[in-house]
Amino acid sequence: MTTRRATLALSVLLALGLGACSRDDKPAPAAAPGAMSPAQAFEAVAAQGRGFNVGTLMSANPVYVLFDPQCPHCGHLWNAARPLQNNMKFVWIPVAILGPKSLPQGAALMQAADPVQAMNDHEQSLLAGQGGTSASASVPDDISDAIKANTALLNSLGAESVPFIVARHARSGEVVTRAGSMDTAALVNFLGMGER
Repeated sequence: MTTRRATLALSVLLALGLGACSRDDKPAPAAAPGAMSPAQAFEAVAAQGRGFNVGTLMSANPVYVLFDPQCPHCGHLWNAARPLQNNMKFVWIPVAILGPKSLPQGAALMQAADPVQAMNDHEQSLLAGQGGTSASASVPDDISDAIKANTALLNSLGAESVPFIVARHARSGEVVTRAGSMDTAALVNFLGMGER
């Protein structure tokens, strides 16, 4: 019964557009006051973020998604983005803000031979309430350092929740940022991928 209530509450939050996880699990604004500009954020994430690529790898217009592997809203965004992978390049950048499983699971996803399948399996498990991918607590130093640097990058952006998207709007060329999940149609609109 508790799982049903949690699922219903999550569905209501997503329907209201409040689909984001923060350190204290409260919906948060896209960025805190005093954060860097969207253009600065895009440049910082492109230069410093370390994750795995999904979709059209040669795309000139990447979409960066900072996510925590323990965030169910990030899982919903992953599923919403899947139909767009033939048209866009997504760079999924793991951070660790939600608990002790975040870093090892992010490391497992980054090191997977097939990150797309690993992420599909992880998100299916997480959204089913099974906790996500089993991951070793022993993480190579370079991967651990990368995820810690990604987390510091998220903080420097002024973002207070995940998923946090940084992208260039396909029609206007303007850099856009957003905290929180959305469905596929809203993601298409946000990225400017609709009819031109």
